[in-house]
Amino acid sequence: MGLFGTDGVRGLANRDLTAELALDLSVAAAHVLADSGEFAGHRPRAIVGRDTRASGEFLEAAVVAGLASAGIDVTLVGALPTPAVAFLVASMEADLGVMLSASHNPMPDNGIKFFARGGVKLDDALEVAIEIRMREPWDRPVGADVGRVVSDPSASDLFVSHLLSTLETDAPLAGVKVVVDCANGAASVVGPEALRRAGAEVIAIHAAPNGLNINEGCGSTHLDDLRAAVVEHGADAGVAFDGDADRCLAIDASGNDVDGDHILGILAISMSGAGTLTHGTVVSTVMANLGFNQAMDSAGITVISTAVGDRYVLESMRENGFVLGGEQSGHVVMSEFGTTGDGVLTALHLLARVASTGKSLAALAGVVTKLPQVLINVGGVDRNALESNARVSAELELLESALDGSGRILLRPSGTEPVIRVMVEAESEVAAQRVAEQLARVITAELGLQD
Repeated sequence: MGLFGTDGVRGLANRDLTAELALDLSVAAAHVLADSGEFAGHRPRAIVGRDTRASGEFLEAAVVAGLASAGIDVTLVGALPTPAVAFLVASMEADLGVMLSASHNPMPDNGIKFFARGGVKLDDALEVAIEIRMREPWDRPVGADVGRVVSDPSASDLFVSHLLSTLETDAPLAGVKVVVDCANGAASVVGPEALRRAGAEVIAIHAAPNGLNINEGCGSTHLDDLRAAVVEHGADAGVAFDGDADRCLAIDASGNDVDGDHILGILAISMSGAGTLTHGTVVSTVMANLGFNQAMDSAGITVISTAVGDRYVLESMRENGFVLGGEQSGHVVMSEFGTTGDGVLTALHLLARVASTGKSLAALAGVVTKLPQVLINVGGVDRNALESNARVSAELELLESALDGSGRILLRPSGTEPVIRVMVEAESEVAAQRVAEQLARVITAELGLQD
């Protein structure tokens, strides 16, 4: 089984993801992504950032050691969002980037995400090439040929200035009161700062990272604190980032959830009205609610569906010239302004739409009427045997027939764990729950792993 999952290499820090593995991966990535033969006259350079996890400190040291030992000059940008690293790779014309983060996962986990030139995520072929390169011998540079390491304290301001430059006016959020949950993560500084500089009145919560509290009961996976704070402060909206701030979810003034489907729908309709939605198309994933597709169809907007993961959304966008895509989880890609999902960018443009229309976030989100959706993660199963199991296939066909077009079922194996995700949408939550539980029982019985 390969090291790379749906978004880089991820695992329990210092057990699955060790300093040794981080070093070896970085050396291999240096060779694959920055072949020195292509850079006559200058040495290749890497941008390295991380989120606020304690384990990021020793993993950063290992990554830097690997890159510098392979002859790569390294610029350290500290704790910044994943999209900031992607942006800096492109704007500084670096040859690769490394982000240390496990995104929304609990603090003990960590991960390594690589970016190629231009700040783009790696395709499958490059990931395979890196894994192969890890097993091959290499010549170590010596003397003046080893990489040098510097820190860039201006990186944070460069990123915030870039975010603000994507907005049409100097203070587009004037009059908007917003609560921002920073997940004690990588956007704890740049998130509130960008919103304030855009003119919003900002109440920041969970913006005091200590290395151990990232995503702990907060951020985009735990919205209760944000919901309570929005109501308590009488805010117009709340926005929540995850640990590396590549996603954004929202709360309206009444405390109701506004998820990635709603946000993507709001932005798609806005861009369509402005004539900036290229080909009249938005890219989403197979996890998008059927109600999102129906709303886009009503608005005359075409939806292209991809596999789960913003890298696949972005690949479709790049291949076809689309400018907007995203996921229900809150990854939104606006390719005119960035190469990956960007939570702070999304929040700025979502709230700018609220301000410019004079409509509440609830009114804007109401364009997407979502079908009840139930998601069950069936653990302890052989995810690789899903497609070949006849009984599971027969049960799936039977249950889909019973829904008779009024809902849908999606089975998706985890990219990294012995888990199969069962997603069911139906006209009622009771019906969706019943179908999901029935299918989960069959999957457990057929594909459960033996102790």
